[in-house]
Amino acid sequence: MRDEIQDSDFFTYWEESARPLTSLAFIIPMLLVYEGGLVFLGPQALRNGADVWLRRLLDLIGFGQYFLLPLLTCGLLLAWHHINSEKWLLRSTVLQGMIGETIAFGILLFLLARTHLSLVASMDSWNASATANMQTSVLAVQQMIPNAIAYFGAGVYEELLFRLILLPILVWILISGGFSRITSVFAGVALSSGLFAIVHYDFELQLVNGFVLCNQGETFEWASFSFRLMAGTFFSFLFLHRGFGVAAGAHAVYDILAVTGY
Repeated sequence: MRDEIQDSDFFTYWEESARPLTSLAFIIPMLLVYEGGLVFLGPQALRNGADVWLRRLLDLIGFGQYFLLPLLTCGLLLAWHHINSEKWLLRSTVLQGMIGETIAFGILLFLLARTHLSLVASMDSWNASATANMQTSVLAVQQMIPNAIAYFGAGVYEELLFRLILLPILVWILISGGFSRITSVFAGVALSSGLFAIVHYDFELQLVNGFVLCNQGETFEWASFSFRLMAGTFFSFLFLHRGFGVAAGAHAVYDILAVTGY
């Protein structure tokens, strides 16, 4: 009987933690830290690339209000919750469990990154990249607060752009094109993860109406690209199976671990 109760508690947590409303409650502190930190730090604040691109797209269509993006993020999750006809219920114990879960997944991805590094350590291109990343990490430790704030933004807005928005759109397009659902999901994960990896490198892309999408990232290398592709796939499957909140939290935890080297 006790085992049945424990199993029931586990499945209740598994279901409730993946709900959009629970995800929203979980990411609100991350949004407050990021958006409040940007206001507090002023010009020296480090903005996340996905945040910048989404705000520029909103500016392009005539919506330039500063706090519109976080409000739209909340609105998307609430709309998703309503469309799914989910229960409007929040449990503090579920949110507490999600903290532990995101830390565990963040550490798991960090260990996978270390394993990947050891597998490609003999490559000259990776050695150069690793040196650069080490230098970046030293700088990041010196600027711990601004960087930590930026990583909360990365957790929310990169997951918003690549998982909550892009992945369902790609899956819908593929299903509409006649592909099976499972094929569409796997292809959508691969495509969105590939784009997620690519945008971490230095590029400039001219789009419609003079809109320029650019990023002052790293020089492209296959070794680092392959890991980011794996990371994008990792976050995609977290999003699909554990919900937006867990994916966003794990993303932020990994970024903090990666830059500090812990």
